[in-house]
Amino acid sequence: MVLCAEPPPKLKIPIPSEITEMTEDANHDSPKLEKRTRIHHIERHRSCVVTLSDMELNDSDPRRLLQTLEVSKSPGGGSQCSLHEETPTDTNSSHRHAITDAAWEALKRSIVYFRGQPIGTVAAIDKSQGAALNYDQVFMRDFIPSALAFLMKGEHLIVKNFLVETARLQSREKMVDLFKLGQGVMPASFKVHHRNPTQKTESLLADFGETAIGRVAPVDSGLWWILLLRAYTRLTGDNSLAESPNCQRAMHLILRLCLSEGCDTSPALLCADGCSMIDRRMGIYGYPIEIQALFFMAMRCALSMLKQDSDADFVSHITKRIKALSYHLHSYYWLDFQRLNDIYRYKTEEYSQTALNKFNVIPESIPDWIFDFMPGRGGYFIGNVSPARMDFRWFCLGNFIAILSSLATGEQAEAILDLVEERWEELIGEMPLKICYPAMENQEWQIVTGCDPKNTRWSYHNGGSWPVLLWLLVAVSVKLGRPHLARRAMELMERRLAKDDFPEYYDGKAGRYVGKQARKFQTWSVAGYLVAKMLLDDPSHLRIIALEDDGHSRFRAPCLKRSNSCP
Repeated sequence: MVLCAEPPPKLKIPIPSEITEMTEDANHDSPKLEKRTRIHHIERHRSCVVTLSDMELNDSDPRRLLQTLEVSKSPGGGSQCSLHEETPTDTNSSHRHAITDAAWEALKRSIVYFRGQPIGTVAAIDKSQGAALNYDQVFMRDFIPSALAFLMKGEHLIVKNFLVETARLQSREKMVDLFKLGQGVMPASFKVHHRNPTQKTESLLADFGETAIGRVAPVDSGLWWILLLRAYTRLTGDNSLAESPNCQRAMHLILRLCLSEGCDTSPALLCADGCSMIDRRMGIYGYPIEIQALFFMAMRCALSMLKQDSDADFVSHITKRIKALSYHLHSYYWLDFQRLNDIYRYKTEEYSQTALNKFNVIPESIPDWIFDFMPGRGGYFIGNVSPARMDFRWFCLGNFIAILSSLATGEQAEAILDLVEERWEELIGEMPLKICYPAMENQEWQIVTGCDPKNTRWSYHNGGSWPVLLWLLVAVSVKLGRPHLARRAMELMERRLAKDDFPEYYDGKAGRYVGKQARKFQTWSVAGYLVAKMLLDDPSHLRIIALEDDGHSRFRAPCLKRSNSCP
């Protein structure tokens, strides 16, 4: 498969005489374009002067960009630029600029072309790993940070093409063995297939889960698609794509599938293990917070894009589901110190409509680690709730989407970031950002993962550190006016990310080691860094990925009194 229509040209990148640098003072917040968004004052520093000939590349390898700006040690122990002596601030600015250039070059190299038009980005461009497996495909969820980066940079065509073509793929008949999947299912990934190389005829081959590991259909793909459609519409101001028959139909099919009635008593979306970013067996079956937060946000986004002549009953169904889901997640998923103490004191076998322990969770099933992990200030939405089961693990993506979608109240959003700050060593460590915490070990790992050799403790999905998640941390930090947290995490990442060739994930309790099976030049690691940087540089971009509280989307849970069945 040919990923690019032609190789990118040699790159000449000048270093501007002045670049912006965020100050370290967290006490000088000022209002910006978006409500509740503040950034710190900006200081300008003169950078190291580099000529165009110094920056000229011999090939398209982004590592060359970093080598051009290597800072050498002087005999006296101080650091100096290869061209002239510079201050530490200049050095940091030059280093950050070089990382950004390398990241953009890597992102451009990952572009996939279909019939001469850009249509997406491959998962990774690491040629040192031998077999590509499915890393040479365009993944729905992986493309989201790439799409946001292109949108923020003003390159809209690739995002529009992606939305149009994936909506067409959705309409195809989807079969797994002898079973037909629902119409609303979006593909997990797709690739360009050359049917006749001599005639240059191309088609798209989509994977709806029939070839994926575990044969699980992606529940999150359609939800991410709706979020991206809104981002495109908000940034470009072009409503014609969202209002087109194909996109309106795609939204209807996705949401009708998710809203379909069954025997479930919960408004949350029932899912199989491995149906989202955590696409392997990790004990997230049931009602994982990642899917519920994405579902909530997708419904809110869709309401803003469905045409006014849409089915009134359908719109009403969405509105009611939003409120019911909000009530459910606030009532049973939110955990802070006081709530943990209440659960610890739960009575069991309650039988009445006023039961406090509605899911009959046995207090003895509460894991020991949570009592030390939960700080006095802070809280989060736990991973999962189902009969006699509460998954107390912290899942990064679900909690940050809860903030961006305004599922979390203002107080809860602050509490989530308080938790991150209080437990920085555990959740951030030396390389942002833990996908979940803590890792499963020993017998628990054997039982829950099925002895998965890729998800050993503190690796991959089992407590691994994923650079792509940085953009979410930056987004929520900017939204809440706490960009110092974002900058602190950015500084950690910039020390190693480009030097390590933008790996997929890091291993270890502190995220110190490049993942044992991590691909290099993982596209969403590259794009996640770029989105994070652009959000810090221009917080007005937040409007395309965040929703404000409209006052109607949340239904606060009432305080429940102890059941009469309790002693």
